[in-house]
Amino acid sequence: MDNSFINYLAQQILSNYKERLDELIVVLPNKRAKVFLESSLKKQVNTPVFSPTICSIEELLHTITGMQSVDNIELLFEFYEVYQSCTPKDALQDFEKFSSWAVTLLQDFNEIDRYLLDPNHVLGYLKDIEDIKHWSLDVQNHTPLITNYLAFYDRLSNYYALLYSKLKNQNKGYQGMIYRESIQCLDSYVANLTSPILFAGFNALNAAEEKLFQRLALEQKAEILWDIDATFVNDSFHEAGYFARKIISTWKYYKSHPFERIVKDFQAPKNITIIGTPKTVGQAKIVGAIIDKINPEELSDTAIVLGDENLLEPLLNALPDSVDKVNITMGLPAKNNPIQVFFDKLFKLHLNAQSRGKSYVFYYKELQDILLHPVIALLFDTEAVSTYIKKQNISFIGYERLCNILEESKVEKLFVDVFFRPWNTSATDTLERLFEVVNLLKEQLNLSESNQRLTQVYLYTLYNVFIRLKNYFDTYTQVNDVKLLYQLYKQTIQQAEVSFEGEPLGGLQIMGVLESRTLDFKNIIITSLNEGTLPAGKTTQSFIPYDVKLELGLPTYKEKDAIYTYHFYHMISRAQNIHLFYNTESEGLDAGEKSRFITQLEIEKQENHRVSHEIYAPKIPAKAYTPVVIEKTDTVIERLHEIANSGFSPSALTNYLRNPIQFYYQKVLGLSESDDVEEEIAVNTLGTIIHKSLEKLYTPYLDQFLTISHVAEMKSKVEEVVEEQFKNEFLEGDISNGKNLIAFEVAKRNIQNLLRLEEEAIKGGDSIKVLALEQKLEKTLSHKKLPFDVTIKGEVDRIEERNGTIRIIDYKTGKVEPGKLILEDWGKLISIEHDKVIQILAYAFLYADKVKDQKLEAGIISFKNLANGFMPYAFKVGREKTTEITEETLQFYLNELVELINEILNPAIPFEEELI
Repeated sequence: MDNSFINYLAQQILSNYKERLDELIVVLPNKRAKVFLESSLKKQVNTPVFSPTICSIEELLHTITGMQSVDNIELLFEFYEVYQSCTPKDALQDFEKFSSWAVTLLQDFNEIDRYLLDPNHVLGYLKDIEDIKHWSLDVQNHTPLITNYLAFYDRLSNYYALLYSKLKNQNKGYQGMIYRESIQCLDSYVANLTSPILFAGFNALNAAEEKLFQRLALEQKAEILWDIDATFVNDSFHEAGYFARKIISTWKYYKSHPFERIVKDFQAPKNITIIGTPKTVGQAKIVGAIIDKINPEELSDTAIVLGDENLLEPLLNALPDSVDKVNITMGLPAKNNPIQVFFDKLFKLHLNAQSRGKSYVFYYKELQDILLHPVIALLFDTEAVSTYIKKQNISFIGYERLCNILEESKVEKLFVDVFFRPWNTSATDTLERLFEVVNLLKEQLNLSESNQRLTQVYLYTLYNVFIRLKNYFDTYTQVNDVKLLYQLYKQTIQQAEVSFEGEPLGGLQIMGVLESRTLDFKNIIITSLNEGTLPAGKTTQSFIPYDVKLELGLPTYKEKDAIYTYHFYHMISRAQNIHLFYNTESEGLDAGEKSRFITQLEIEKQENHRVSHEIYAPKIPAKAYTPVVIEKTDTVIERLHEIANSGFSPSALTNYLRNPIQFYYQKVLGLSESDDVEEEIAVNTLGTIIHKSLEKLYTPYLDQFLTISHVAEMKSKVEEVVEEQFKNEFLEGDISNGKNLIAFEVAKRNIQNLLRLEEEAIKGGDSIKVLALEQKLEKTLSHKKLPFDVTIKGEVDRIEERNGTIRIIDYKTGKVEPGKLILEDWGKLISIEHDKVIQILAYAFLYADKVKDQKLEAGIISFKNLANGFMPYAFKVGREKTTEITEETLQFYLNELVELINEILNPAIPFEEELI
C-alpha cells in the first residue's frame, strides 16, 4: 500500500538520515517488519546505498547489556538450583511440584523487572498480605501448614536475589532482567553512542522501555515515530489510544516536542463485512471462497490474520488453486502432528507400564494406540497382533509375552526392541531410547517420497526437541527422572513449530496478530473474533493480587485489552476491504461471545464505513434424518434365498421386526460389530456363561427324574463350574475385583436361586425330567404361500417334562414380565412388542413333532424375575388364558410366520430403517 506506515517510515529515513544511513539504527517492535522495511527502502532509492541497521527492541537490549537470553525451561532449571540451595531440607519439593508454582513466580519476577520495581518492596508486600490473612501476630496458634506457607513467602526475596545474581554471573538473563540491566547500563551506553536511533511503530511500553526511549530522546540520540490514528487519540474512552494518550500526557519529552505521528486513515472509506459462522472450521471454508474472488494481482496486498492459530491447517486446505504463492509468518504447531502424537503415546505406554511395578505390563489400549498408529503401519503389519489381543481378551500384557506374539507375527526383533523394550527411570537413558526410535523411523520410512516429506519435517522437529531436552539434562544433572522428562517434553512441544518456507514479500500473507504490527494491507481478513480469543480473556496466573498490581503500576487485564484493541484497529485502519469472522456458537470448545471489537465497530460506525453483517448457517434439510432404504436387487434376493435355505432363526426374524436395516447388515451382508477387549464383562458374555454353566450342571442328570440329592450335588459345584466358564468365555479377563467380581457373584447367585426353585418344586411334589439342553432344532417349512421351502432353525436352552407336561424353556438373563408372553390377537403377533412370543412359539413349532400325547407349553425363565418362576406363553380370550400349545395354535402361528417370511423375501418390499 502506498500510504502504509512502512512506506512512510522508509520515506522519513531517506529524507532525514540520508547522509548517515549506514549509521542509523532502526528499532521495530518485531523482526517481521524488517523484511518489509528493507523492501520499501529498495524501491525508494535509485543508487546503491548501505542499509541502516534494523533490529527489534530485544536485539537492541542485548547490544546494550551484552547478555544472552535464557529460555523458559533453562530458567526453570536455574531457579531449581537456587531453590535447593536456600530452602530448608524439610520444605524441599521435587522438581515436578516445584515447577507447578515456579513458572508463575518467574513470570512475576519478569514483570517486576520490566517495570523497574523494587523486588524487596513488592515481594515483602506479598509477605505482609499473607501475614495479615493468617493473623501472624498469633504465632503460637499457627498450624505447621500455615507456618510453612508463610515461610515460603518470606523466602521469595531471597529466591529473587540469588537467581538474579546467579544468572548475571553467567552473563545471561530472562527478558525482564535484561530490561533492568539495560537501564543500569544506560549511562555508559548513551555516553558512547554515536549512531542515531529511530524507534518506530511502538505502542504499549513497559517502564524500562519508557525510560530508555525518553532518555535517548531527551539526549537527542533518538527519534520516536508512533503510528496512531487521531480517531483513537481524541476519544478519551477509546482503548486503542490508551497508551498514546498516556505517553502524550506524562512524558517530559512531549512537553516541548510534537508527538509524531497522528494520522487520519481510519476515517477513509472502507468496506467492512462481518461474518458469523457456526464453528471455527466453517470460517476457513468461507475465507477460501473470499480469497478466490480477489484479483490475483492484489494477493500480495492481502493478509489473513488468524486470531486462533489452530485454524492454520484447515485454512491451508481451504485455499483455492488460484493462490500460487503463500507466505506464512507463523509456524505450524508441532503439538498436533502425527509424529508428535505417536511419541506422546509412546511416553504414556512406558510411563504407565513403569507405574505398575516390577511386572512392567502394557495396558492393551495404550499398546494398540502404538500398534495401530499410521507410523507403525508403514513399518510392519500389526493387525494380527491386535486381533490376537482382542481374541484372547488380554487387558494387560508383559514385554516378554508381547515379544513372542510379535515374533510369531513375523515382526522384526529390531522393531520390537526399539519400541517396546522397557525403559528405566533415568531421563538421560530414556532420551537415548527416543533417539533410537527417531533414527529407526528415519531409516525405515521412505521419507524421500513426496507424500512422506511432511513426515520428515515433523520427525526433524521432534529430533530438535529431544536435542534440547538432552542438553538440559546433561547440564543440570541433579534432576534425572523420566516423569520430569515427559513433563518438560510437553512444555517444549507446546512451543515447537514446523516452519514454512516461502517468499516473504510475494503472494498471500498469512500471519498471527502480533506478526501484523506495523504492517498494512489493502485487503485484510481477521478470523476468530470471539471473546477469550481476540481479545484474550482475563485469566492471568500471578502471585501478585489485582489491587496490588494497580497500586504498583503493573499491567492488568485492562492494559492487555488495550493492547489487543490497538492491534485490531491498527490492522484495519488503512485497509479498504475488511472481512471479520466470528464463531456464532455459544457452547463448545472453540465457542465464545462475539468479540467486543465487532460490536464497537457497529456502534461507532464512521460516516465513510460501509458495514454489513452476514450470518452463514448450514442448510437445514426438510427432515432432520431420512431413514435408510435399501432396494432388494437380484444379488440381495439371491443372498436371501441362501439364508432361507440355511435357515431363519427366531432371533433373526425378531431382528428384522426390530429394524430391517439391521437385519440387512447382519444377515445379508454378514457384518458384525468389531470385537474388542472386554475389560468389564459384557451382558451377552455373562448370559453365555450362565447358559453354559447350567448346561454343564444339568447334563449328568439328563433323562432322569431330578431328586433332592441331584440338586444338592449341583449346588456344591456351582462356584467351580461358573469359574470354569468364566475362564472359557472371559478368557484372560480379570474377575478378582471390581465389576467383574460382582458379575461373577451375580452369575453364581442366579444359578443357585434357580436350583433353589427346583428344590422347592421337588419337595412340593413336582416330577421333573430334563430331556435336552442347548438343543439344536431344524425344520423345513413348506407352505403354499411361500415361493419355495424355507428352513427354520433354533437352539433351545432347555426341554423338560414336568408333571407330564412338556415344557420348552428359554433362559433370559434380562428382566421379562409375564405380560410380554400373553397374546390376545393373532393378527397383532408380527410386531416387535411380541418378539418373545414369536421366539418361543418358533421353538415349539420346531419341537412339536416329537411330542406325542402330552401337553406342550413354551415359556421363559427370567433370572431377574425368578420370583415368577417359569412364565409360559398364553393366549387370552376375555378373562380366560390358555397356556397349552395345540396344533391349532401352531397353525395360527405358521400363518403369521409365513406372512413375515414372505415380506422378507418379497423383491418389491425394500429394507427400510425403523426409527426409534
